[in-house]
Amino acid sequence: MSQLLLDITPDWWPTLDNFVAGNNQELLAGLRDALNNQSSERLFYVWGEHGCGKSHLLQAIIGAAQAAELPAVYAKRSVPDCTTVVAVDDVEKLGEYAQIDLFNLYNQVRESGGMLLVSGKDAPQNLALRKDLTTRLGWGLVYQLHSLSEAEKAVALAQHGISKGYKLSEEVIQYLLRHGRRDLPSLMASLDELDAYSLSLHRAPSVPLLKQIMQTELELK
Repeated sequence: MSQLLLDITPDWWPTLDNFVAGNNQELLAGLRDALNNQSSERLFYVWGEHGCGKSHLLQAIIGAAQAAELPAVYAKRSVPDCTTVVAVDDVEKLGEYAQIDLFNLYNQVRESGGMLLVSGKDAPQNLALRKDLTTRLGWGLVYQLHSLSEAEKAVALAQHGISKGYKLSEEVIQYLLRHGRRDLPSLMASLDELDAYSLSLHRAPSVPLLKQIMQTELELK
């Protein structure tokens, strides 16, 4: 008989503190300086492959701005009205009119002294968007967000476990890195499934339980 679980695990939110920077230290420092008005740079474009941490970083910046009581908005596949701090994710998925909105927003933020952070899958010049928009995106600071190494992913997974209230063994982490999907969001999703399954059985997270979860995922595909 399955048990009904109370949702008592700590909530996890993307923050600048739980973002494992790896080789992206310069970008993280630049964003922090801009957010704290310690830099004149106000426009950032971040690009990289799926799962490298773009959404985490954008959401973390908005969370930090809101914590500082600044008007801040995170948007995905849309463009919000002008505000002090804006993060627009997945720019390559914007439609024609949203691209015009982002072009106008870019100009407004540049004039008003706000902060705009945009992410995409490719460098600005390689995006299939309006030429005037890709030109604007290239005017600010452009960073490629580098994926984490295996050792850095292990650190991120361990930190994720701690943030959810449990400590992962090295065996669990290494098994997941060897046999799980390569991108960090998928790895963390597997950990969350392992956590829920372990709680339902009143057992600690372990490699045998992780194997059961991964086998179930394969059978459902």
